[in-house]
Amino acid sequence: MNWVEMDIYTTTEGIEAVTGSLLGMGINGFVIKDAKDFQDFLDDKDGNWDYIDDDLMGLKNCETTVTVYLPENAQGLENLEAMKLELKALKKRDVNNEFGRLEYELKNVKEEDWANNWKQYFKPLCVGEKLLIKPSWEKVAEGEKRKILEIDPASSFGTGQHNTTQLCLELVEKNLHEGDRILDLGCGSGILSIGALLLGAESATAVDVDENSVKIAKENAEKNHISAEKYTAYCGNIIDDKALVEQIGTGYDLLCANIVADVLIGMSGIFGGFIKDGGTLIVSGIIDQRKDEVLDRLKAEGFELIEIREKEDWVAASFRK
Repeated sequence: MNWVEMDIYTTTEGIEAVTGSLLGMGINGFVIKDAKDFQDFLDDKDGNWDYIDDDLMGLKNCETTVTVYLPENAQGLENLEAMKLELKALKKRDVNNEFGRLEYELKNVKEEDWANNWKQYFKPLCVGEKLLIKPSWEKVAEGEKRKILEIDPASSFGTGQHNTTQLCLELVEKNLHEGDRILDLGCGSGILSIGALLLGAESATAVDVDENSVKIAKENAEKNHISAEKYTAYCGNIIDDKALVEQIGTGYDLLCANIVADVLIGMSGIFGGFIKDGGTLIVSGIIDQRKDEVLDRLKAEGFELIEIREKEDWVAASFRK
């Protein structure tokens, strides 16, 4: 397998925030270069060394960098898109500009080439008992009985290939009732809310902090012959935008959120205001190591745990309000 090197530029103070985001996405391996850390090494009087290579000495003046290696395939591209959204979110939270420029650089491949070449990995995929997910350039067999969800993620997270998306769609299918109103927080490509509409939901509202994701979600809804009256999409952050929260409204039958653990925890106190009594909350995007932390937080907010599903290192769960 080929790998793509992603360098994320930050500061000493930003290392914990950046690596925390990576860990929340299930990326457990990374390399950190930090001038302060190297200076601490040089200042260590107990160090057992008498010579340092000139290349290594270059670390004295390096920009703090967190490096990860992503597989050159569809899942790697989804990880890239998720990390780009995380960097945008970190920039918004970094009001004191402590985390540096929070920009990234790819090595070994051009991003635009990768975004085109990965299409070879995106094939029709059956999820649950009723859905078949396919990109627009792939055909399906005549007489296919599953609901066809046509999705082109472009530069947004959500092809259906990732375990978190599959787990979430399975729980949506199980808990959805005909005529339900759906709220999709962190919608990405819109795959969850569009899938819910194809499965019988009456209407859906989708929200994402990334403007491009909102645009792509609307385009994907149109590709699946869903009218604008049934599909509404907003750009914004519900954690700190009270006007957006009011605009989204309340009384939803089912809320789904496929986001990293830290964001789910940050939103946990807001979920209940969107869902009607007896409604369903579905969360995904949780790495196994943080399962208990997220689920306990939601239970503390008054949600009743109904079901947990796991696939490889990822966890999704459904709750009742």
